[in-house]
Formats: sequence, C-alpha cells, structure tokens
Amino acid sequence: MTRLKLLTAVAIQCLAAAPLTHAAPVYTAADFQSVHKFDAHVHANTASGALLDTAAKDGFEVLSINVDYPAFPSLDEQARVAHALQAAQPQRFHFATSFSMKGFGQPQWQSQTIQRIDAEVARGAVAVKVWKNIGMVEKDSQGHYIMLDDHGFDGLMKHLEDAHIPLIAHQAEPRNCWLPLDQMTTENDRSYFKEHPEYYMYLHPEMPGYETLMAARDRFVARHPKLVFDGAHLASLEWSVKRLARFLDDYPNAVVDLAARMTQVQYQSVRHHDAVRQFFLKYQDRLLYGTDLTEDPGDTTFAAEADAFWRSDWSYLATRDTQHIDAIRADVTGLALPRSVIDKIYFTNAKRVFGLSKNTARPLTQRSAQRRRFRFET
Repeated sequence: MTRLKLLTAVAIQCLAAAPLTHAAPVYTAADFQSVHKFDAHVHANTASGALLDTAAKDGFEVLSINVDYPAFPSLDEQARVAHALQAAQPQRFHFATSFSMKGFGQPQWQSQTIQRIDAEVARGAVAVKVWKNIGMVEKDSQGHYIMLDDHGFDGLMKHLEDAHIPLIAHQAEPRNCWLPLDQMTTENDRSYFKEHPEYYMYLHPEMPGYETLMAARDRFVARHPKLVFDGAHLASLEWSVKRLARFLDDYPNAVVDLAARMTQVQYQSVRHHDAVRQFFLKYQDRLLYGTDLTEDPGDTTFAAEADAFWRSDWSYLATRDTQHIDAIRADVTGLALPRSVIDKIYFTNAKRVFGLSKNTARPLTQRSAQRRRFRFET
C-alpha cells in the first residue's frame, strides 16, 4: 500500500470512529422563544402573575418548589400561591410540595406529614421537596444533626415510593462553602460567604462536613432504589462533572437539576470544554434544566431578571456563542448541544420525571394575560 493510500485509509477510519455530535443540528439564540422549555426549579412566593407572564413570553413551563425555608413565606402561604397560579394556568404552572420538620420523631409526625403531602398531591403537587435544613439545621433529642438517611424518614419515603411521587432533595451547599475564599471557583460564592460568615462552613468546623453530608445522601438514595430522586443543584456535586457522573452511574433512579449551579459548570468548561460537553451528551436523559429563580412579593425586577437568566443559559447550552460571565471573570463558549439533547434537558426529561402530560402550554394572548392579572390583584 502506498503512503497516500495508507493515509487515506487511516483518515477514513478516524472519520468513521469519530462522533458526529458537532455535525448534528443545533439551535441558535433566535430559536429561544419558539422552543418549548421547562424550568424545573423556580420559587413562586407571590401570585402577582409576573412569573407566568414571563414564562409565557419566553416559552417556558415551570415547576415551582415549595420549601421549608425561614426566609420564604410559610408553607401554607406557599401552597396558597401555588394553588392560585396552577388554577390560572394548569398547563404552564406546576408545583412541588414540602413538609415541616416540627415534631420529627414524635408518634404523629409521620402520619400527619403523609396526610399533608397526600392532600397537596390531590391539589396537583407533582413532587415533594426536602431542604438542606435536614443535615445542617435540624437536631434530634440528643443534639445530633438529623441526616437524610435517618430511619425516621423510612415510612414517609416508602409512601412516596409506593405512590410514585418524586423527591427533590437539596442537600448541603456548594462545595465552595467549605473552601478558603481564595480557593473558591466563583465570585458569587466568594462574595456571598464573605458577607455571610454565619453560613460559611469553612469557618464552622463544628458543623457536618461536605463529605459527611454527601455520604448520608448517597446512603439514602441507595436505601430507596425505587424512589425517583431529583438531586437539586446538580446534587451538590456541581464542582466536578466527573464526580457527578459517578453519582449518576451508581444510582440509576437519580436525576439532577442545573438550578443555580450553571457558573460552576461554566468554570469547568472554560478549562475542559470537551469533557463538560461529553458529560451533557452522555447523561442527556438524567439532566433537568432549572434556575432557582425566585419571585417574592413586591419584586418589580423579576421579569427582566428571569428573561436574562433564561437567555444566558440558553446561549451557553444550546448555541456556539461566546458570552462573558462575571461570576467567573471569563468569556465562556457555548456547548452547542444537539437539538435532540436540548429538547430532553429543557423539556422531555422533566415531563417524564414528574409524570406530566405531553400537552404543552400555549403562549398567553394579551387579553388573557390582562384577565389573569386582574384576578390576582383583586
């Protein structure tokens, strides 16, 4: 064989072996509003209508997650808001319920909690949320932190398994919370924990460590293999797609959402773009798009903030465009994921995980939007 033929044969073999993902059709920034999308992690703390109006304009359905968080309205008020918004647009607005840890360990806690969850599911809740107060705030009668794998949750989790109700779990904080300031990877984490030392775990060695919380969470997921488990915020493994891949490999019942952790992913892609892209391609069926956007009463900037977040994330995940990300002080090139992958991450995965209808919400007309706003204002 001549040298030319040999080189040609090698080239053909390489082309045949190479993945064609970059050649697959991709979306552009201009496609943003026209593609059906689903934000699987927002918080609607007011029924003002701004969330639904902005979601309709930008082509989103949303999952609003109620949570037992002291800075939010009470769980009862969050439920009231969720019921009102879902009544207004049931095809666009979906919600997850939560429960209080008050009375945990007492005889009636489990039955009362299950009763509350079932009542909310009957009103339309599609999932249950547990927050990081489990592991980082709540203590038992002996003064020990209550971890997610505490056997006191077993009956409740068995009920969720039997009823096919997904669990959304926010465990721990970003790993940056346990690092010195000069080792943190994002400016938003660095500035926040510098300004809030009470929440900065690096300064509190008496609190459970990062790996302790991750180990408890992993034991919990292993104990409940039939439970649909949604690890919020990339399951707090946002700092390493390699570590996150191992979690997804170990626990086939788990999915994760991207809420409030995009900058940590972008930090990695600036350094290892292809590795991050390959992670999204490999685990395209296990990833849910989410933001953690929160609309509070009196918030007049929410619509603009939501639109900016959604468009920036779309640019990163769906296109080849480059944008400057202040939180990591870097220009970030988009992953340009194929359209088929974007459709899963942005829509069909959430529909599957939360057992929702394939029907999609239609854009609001100006007249219907005005009617709905009037209803909430009165």
